[in-house]
Amino acid sequence: MSITKETLEQHLKDPAIFCCRREKGLVISAADLEDPSLFDDMVEAGLLTLSPDGLKIEQVLGSTLLTDVEALTPITAEVLDKVNEEVAPSKTVEGPVAMVATPVITKKMGDDGMLHIEIAKADHIEGLRLDVPVGMASTPSTESFVPVPGAPAASGEKKVIRKLIKKHMKITKVELGDKTSIVDGILTIDKSVVDKAVLEDPLCKSLALDIIYPNERHQYTETIMDVCPIATKVEGELGEGVTKVAEGVVFMLTGVDEDGVQVHEFGSSEGYLDEKMYFGHPGCADEDDIIIRCHAVIERLTGMTRPGPFAAHKCQDYIIQTIRDELKKYEGEVVREEVCEDVRRSGNPRVVLVKEIMGQGAMHDNVICPTEPCGILGGQKNVDCGNVPIMLTPNQVRDGSIHALTCIGPATKEMTRHYIREPLVEGLAADTELDLIGVVFVGSPQVNDEKLWVSERLGSLLESLDIDGCIITTEGFGNNHIDFIQHIGQAGKRGIPVVGVSFCAYQGQLVVGNEYATAMVEENMDKGGFENNVAGCSCVTKEVATRAIQMLKNKMAGVDIMPAPKKWNNDVINANNKLLGLPETKLLDNGTLH
Repeated sequence: MSITKETLEQHLKDPAIFCCRREKGLVISAADLEDPSLFDDMVEAGLLTLSPDGLKIEQVLGSTLLTDVEALTPITAEVLDKVNEEVAPSKTVEGPVAMVATPVITKKMGDDGMLHIEIAKADHIEGLRLDVPVGMASTPSTESFVPVPGAPAASGEKKVIRKLIKKHMKITKVELGDKTSIVDGILTIDKSVVDKAVLEDPLCKSLALDIIYPNERHQYTETIMDVCPIATKVEGELGEGVTKVAEGVVFMLTGVDEDGVQVHEFGSSEGYLDEKMYFGHPGCADEDDIIIRCHAVIERLTGMTRPGPFAAHKCQDYIIQTIRDELKKYEGEVVREEVCEDVRRSGNPRVVLVKEIMGQGAMHDNVICPTEPCGILGGQKNVDCGNVPIMLTPNQVRDGSIHALTCIGPATKEMTRHYIREPLVEGLAADTELDLIGVVFVGSPQVNDEKLWVSERLGSLLESLDIDGCIITTEGFGNNHIDFIQHIGQAGKRGIPVVGVSFCAYQGQLVVGNEYATAMVEENMDKGGFENNVAGCSCVTKEVATRAIQMLKNKMAGVDIMPAPKKWNNDVINANNKLLGLPETKLLDNGTLH
């Protein structure tokens, strides 16, 4: 397949290969050359052998062929009447930062090995100067970007819209007793509360509580449906005022139906607990956390329906609420006080985080904006809302506005605890070079027509927000990648620089794509690139968030991002981590880090 005129410019530095047999006297044009995006597949299939003597596309255009040449043959100087000189990259590039007047972007290579980039002031975009170390030039990657260490940059005027204070209350011991209370850091849970909680939903047939301390994790557990913090509002509504969070303890919901079938969809995480959760990841229990395990048995054959798993979550939330009521009154040790601010930085690039969440029905659902942080009551399910885009403030997300009901593959699902400390929300909100407008949650419907309809609504929303860039993430893989790529296209076709974040690796390779999916960040942490059934393993981490934010900055600044290698390669990710001063991404191999 020959290269198109539309994509010619981006391939000028690629090898020149004839797509079909060409005869003597031909003046070479783009229509005569093979599409370089197909080279990797052709080389792997043995159809093409690249030559070190081969010329680049920019060197052969307009030259005349001196002899007949067969298809899929590298073009060398011996068969041409002339060879064009290689064109050096332009030092001045003009291009829009989405939806605003076009700023002038100037790039200059310095003697110090740094690429100096300046963006002139235009409309509400302040001038921006970046000093970028050049590296990885020979390593194509979806994450091929460079960091900005200590670069001077314009910081917009900070305006605080609202403030949220999260008081983390120290819990040192948890036990089952005759009355729920918190005294001197000791949480006691009324062991009979399960008898009342199970009555909250007739589909929940039984509940059982037990306490697991960090040194007791090598014990069997049924599949992990969720990890949920204990948090409660003391003052104000979600996203503002004061919230108390129990520090050092989390709830873990597990579940089976009456026939012993695990409540799961694509993979389940039953097994030894210390091998089935990635402790320390945002959605998981931390290394030193006490785990309150709430095990639910639901009605047979309801595990793959919406009401079945929801019944387990609803009954667990009844138990958590009895603890919230005690936490509201508790005035014990505050181990840390977290101040979260919704701010606007007028003059900085306006950005939005888009989080695609499951919405296919069955067990794929989420509760949005409950009355209590990470709760159930008072919230609405995104499936019932038609999966349409819903805008939340960063503080609302950090205050537990999402309760995850999702039972997709354990490694790639974002559990309730993930959202209350989502690394991309934290990173974007704290970045003084950006103006985070908000966080958009959009569901992933089951039917393709609905996916397209919802994605179009997202595109209209992004356009109306007049943003300069966005990051789009998705949990899971496969079916939801269809709308994930649609979302990227909706942003891209409106001229909005966009970065995608997902688990792809080997098992989750994208089955669809478009011309705008050129800046992608990988979440995988499994050595083989698979869904490994370890809860919370391959999700957004602080390192993933840092790479995605820097890639978005590069994209908005006009810095080229190299194409991805044909196959997932963790060495590329670690090379980028090194550039940003991040630790290596160590992969799990049968439950062991490597």
